[in-house]
Parts: sequence; C-alpha cells; structure tokens
Amino acid sequence: MNDLHIPAGTSAEGAFDTVIDPGVREGWVHTGLRILALAPGASETWTAAGVEVMVVPLQGACEVAVGGQAHALRGRADVFAGPTDVLYAPEGSELTVTSEGGGRFALATATVPAGQGSGHPVALIRAEDVPVEIRGGGSMTRQVRNFGTVGAFDACDKLIACEVVTPGGNWSSYPAHKHDETTETESELEEIYYYEIQAAPDGGPGFGFHQTSSTDPERPVDVLAEVRSGDTVLVPHGWHGPCAAAPGHDMYYLNVMAGPAPERAWNITDHPEQTWVRGTWEAAGPDPRLA
Repeated sequence: MNDLHIPAGTSAEGAFDTVIDPGVREGWVHTGLRILALAPGASETWTAAGVEVMVVPLQGACEVAVGGQAHALRGRADVFAGPTDVLYAPEGSELTVTSEGGGRFALATATVPAGQGSGHPVALIRAEDVPVEIRGGGSMTRQVRNFGTVGAFDACDKLIACEVVTPGGNWSSYPAHKHDETTETESELEEIYYYEIQAAPDGGPGFGFHQTSSTDPERPVDVLAEVRSGDTVLVPHGWHGPCAAAPGHDMYYLNVMAGPAPERAWNITDHPEQTWVRGTWEAAGPDPRLA
C-alpha cells in the first residue's frame, strides 16, 4: 500500500479537511477518519453507512442530532486543553453536526460487517468520565485519554479509539509494538494516527516524527515521516513507533483501531529489541509536566 503518510489537506473533500474511508484506499478495510471543519453557525449531515462512529471535538463545541435527538458536546479550546465530550452512534446513523461558534470535529469510524451489528444505542461520554492514564516514565511519559478503549467503553461493535498527548521532547508509542495477527496474545488491528502539534510561542508550526517498519518481509512497510498538524499516518501492519515530539512542541494524536476478529480486543506485541525500556519507567518516574 502506498501513501501511508497523508499530509494535511491532501485528502480534503467538501467540508472535510481529511477523508480516510474504509474500502476507498486499496487494502484499507476496517477503519476510517473524517475531520469536519465548520464555520460559525454551519452544519453538515453525514450518514454512517456500514460503519459505527465516534464524534470527537478537536476544537470548539457542537450539537450532534441523531435519530431526532440532539446531543450537546461541550468541546474544548484545542486538543491540549484536556479530554472532551464524545458521542458514539451505531452503524447506519444519520448525523447532523452543527457548531454555533465553529470548530473542527473528528469522526472516527470502524466497519461493521453486514449482519454483525449489535444495535448499540447512541451514547454520550462526558469529558469528566473519560479515564485518563499517565503511561511510561521519564522522557517516555505520555497522557492517554481512554474514551473509546476496550474496558473503558464497550457498548460498540468494532471501534477502538483514544487520544495521546506527548510533551515536547518525549517519545510515545515506545517501545514500538505491533498488532497485525490474531494469536492468544495479539489482536489483528488496522490503526490510524491523526496528528496535531502545538505551535511555537510566536505561532510557528511544530513537528514530530512517526515510524512504522515491517514485521514480515512478505508484507513490507517502511515509514519514517515528519508529521505536522493535520497529518494522518495509516498503519496497516508492522511495528509502529516511536512517535517523537520535537522539543518545545507538544504532540497530540488520535488513534482509531479495528480489525476482522469477532472479538473486540487490543492485545499487542512489543518490538523485542525495545521492550526492555518498560523496566526503566518506574525508576525514572513520570514527567512532572504530566504528573
């Protein structure tokens, strides 16, 4: 598969700054992401055909109407301001997103094969109910907001989603890991990384780096990309990580995962050359910027 690094704006379509739909790109089957940009007072209607969806405000507040009922998402100033309200809607839902003040809103999706939908109800997850985890230690410390992970939200069929904030100069998704086969200890999952990078004090753009590498010579993949705000990286398989935030520029990414197995699970295998770093976290302690 080509073009796994999708720079900001290069997949724009109508009101959406980013469009990654399952089935549209060759070999991309299970996950999708749309970044909706709304001017003040604007609205957009979209149907979750064949997919379930989570609406995640990135910047600004919105109202989402589903099935004749409106749900107010309080949103946030930006992705670095903390967790946000999130709305889940099942496969087949028609959503109308309206924003009085304008903003940007992620629609994270997962394919629900015909006949496998469980008819889960629409669910509003409030920001104060999102489990927040501090993971790692020292320069590997990051904050994980588990609004849509296994165990935190299970009233869905396939979709797994979370947010990660990595302070400038730190590494996350490290040790590199994989989830590209179904075994007793691993789940087969596609994954999307959507990035936003905190700007410099003078407004200059920030940057970071993302790496994906092969686990199997029969399925080559090699990505070492400089990522900037609005960029997306697709991980069909392989070791992924580290994700490195440039000093002075906090890094945010939204992860969207789903796979073919009937069971919704997130089980991973560490890169064997890097897994030892987990043993250093406790002695290093958490980065005080996140403690």
